[in-house]
Order: sequence, then C-alpha cells, then structure tokens
Amino acid sequence: MREIVLDTETTGFDPESGDRIVEIGAVELWNHVATGETYHVYINPERGMPEEAFGVHGIGPDLLETPRPPEKGEVTLKDKPVFAKVGQGFRDFVGDAKLVIHNASFDMKFLNAELKWMGLPPIPMDQALDTLAIARKRFPGSPASLDALCRRFNIDNSNRVLHGALLDSEILAEVYLELIGGRQPDFGLSTSAASGAGGADDWRPTPRATPLPSRITEDERAAHEAFVEKLGESALWTRA
Repeated sequence: MREIVLDTETTGFDPESGDRIVEIGAVELWNHVATGETYHVYINPERGMPEEAFGVHGIGPDLLETPRPPEKGEVTLKDKPVFAKVGQGFRDFVGDAKLVIHNASFDMKFLNAELKWMGLPPIPMDQALDTLAIARKRFPGSPASLDALCRRFNIDNSNRVLHGALLDSEILAEVYLELIGGRQPDFGLSTSAASGAGGADDWRPTPRATPLPSRITEDERAAHEAFVEKLGESALWTRA
C-alpha cells in the first residue's frame, strides 16, 4: 500500500482571495515504511507576501510588498517555478496513493485550486487521510497540533524552528505511524517498495543466491554421528 505524507506552505489562508502555495514537501511510505523517496519544490506565488509569512516559512524577502534585507537561511522565490510548471510532475508523483495530511481540508483546498487553474483534474477528497481528525478522535480534548503530538510521542522536532514543508512531512510521517499503532502496525510483516516483485503485497522470500555456510564444526558433526549410531537402527535419524 503506497501512501504519501504531505505538507504545503502558503501565502495565506484562502486561494479564492489570491493566496497561493509556495512550497510542497512529501515523503513516500510503502506498507507504512518510509522508502526514502521524497518530493520537494519551492514555488513562485507570483504575488507579494506579508512579512509574518516570511518569518514563519524561512522564505526570503524578494516578494514582500515592502522589501527588507534578507536574513540568514532564507530561501528566495523569484527564481523558482510557478505552480503551472510543476503541477503535472506533482500529480504524477502522487498518483492514486493515499495522501496523509495534517488538517487535510486546508492543503487539499489549495492543491485543488492550483490544479484547477492549470486545467488538471482535482484530487478527490476521499484520497486524503486527515491526521488531525485521527488525533482528535484518539485523544479527545487534548492539543492536536503537530508540535503537541511530537511531545506526546517523544518525537524530536528540535529542527522545526521554521515551518518547512519537507521537514514537516517527515515529522508528520513519524506522528502518523504512532497514531495508527507504532512504526510497524502490521508487526513487521510488510515489505518495502523495493522488495520482491515490484513490492507487491503478496511478496514472498526467494531462495538465497549463495547458501549460507554451515555453522557446525567437523568435530560437532562427528560427535552427532557417533551419538546417532548408538541409538540403533530404530532411531528417527536413521530412517529412510
């Protein structure tokens, strides 16, 4: 089962009022195991952004309505592609995989608005799995933000000084696996996408190309044969 844990960063709260996506980060899981495949892109929103958005996302000042000097570690967006240049590649990466998103309605609203403006079909809402809803159902009345869940599950999010889509999706992947019962909810019987024939769910182990060497010494083998010989012809080991 392929899942994509996903996060976006945006210029604001409502695409219909002109806000746009500025960053997408995603990590791939196969049967609840990270494969190492990721998707990450910065996007030029083609509009100004309020200064508080730059402070949150670590994005440079080049699109500020009132520019200011850049600060260390900030990413500029003027030279990044617009969504129309990356939308098809993003859609291809996602495919029909389940999307694991914290507060899924927010990200899906923006993603589908951008896809609509490109003329691409939207992603069905039932393709998204909302970890915020899972957390609220599992821990009613408790804080359910990503930071709060990291504290609950003792997940290290010390690098989350600024909100970045790829870092947040990596942290969310850990939170998601804890929410559904731990890092290996199927007791380790799953395989990664690289295992078996294309990572199929019915994967079975194949014979080793080179058999493992025997761990029995010659002295141990001789002692065993001597012991069996003393048991006589009726011993199980001597039957054909």
